[in-house]
Amino acid sequence: MKLAVSGKGGVGKSTFAASIALILAQRGQRVLALDADPDANLAAALGIPSSARITPISEEIALIEERTGAKVNEYGKVFKLNPEVGDVAGKLAVKHNGVELLVLGAVKRGGGGCACPENTFARALVTDLVLYKNETLVMDMEAGIEHLGRATATGVDVMIIVAEPGQRAIDCARSVIRMSREIGLNRFIIVGNKVTGDEDREYIRAAFPEMEIAAFLPYSRGIRDADRDGVSVLDGMSEDERKVIEAIITQILH
Repeated sequence: MKLAVSGKGGVGKSTFAASIALILAQRGQRVLALDADPDANLAAALGIPSSARITPISEEIALIEERTGAKVNEYGKVFKLNPEVGDVAGKLAVKHNGVELLVLGAVKRGGGGCACPENTFARALVTDLVLYKNETLVMDMEAGIEHLGRATATGVDVMIIVAEPGQRAIDCARSVIRMSREIGLNRFIIVGNKVTGDEDREYIRAAFPEMEIAAFLPYSRGIRDADRDGVSVLDGMSEDERKVIEAIITQILH
């Protein structure tokens, strides 16, 4: 199963991605989590200590140069468009609480995407993880679908979009849906987060009149405290909140 989680920064998509990854790992699945958001909050949400050494893929300069055949930051050079990446997850993933984590890191790009060794390597890695690996993959995306191409999208089972009751979050969610459809991804699950009451629920429902909202999650002080205390989101989650996540997983699997 390959899942992508997207939404505006700050809506709780890293929290949601980590929750799914941790629960699936507890169920005995081999889970690989990919943090493709330059803000990189997934490690903390998984409960990985801040002292852990996690090197983003974008900073593995020697590896990128070896596999692409080009020096980083030396533009105008010919380099491999399909670098070997099949062993990257096995070499670089950090395992914690049963989940293996890779952090993509910030990749430089221009207006339409950077045709550079770093970006080429990152895209090749995402494609390999989605299309050729057997593990359950949970991707914490940036506010968009930058790292997904048309070929990669065919392997993504569901695009999960997290939205809070606010216009910027709604606009971002709509953009993600539009861009995803343009590359052939058509199965979406929308989750309302940080909901405080019926008014917030109706606001989110009205924003997506043709789509079903899978669930609404309240603002959670327990999850906030988990972040403060450096433990996983599941450690701060109430039993009722966890049941909502598990219900969404059941929906995904069916």
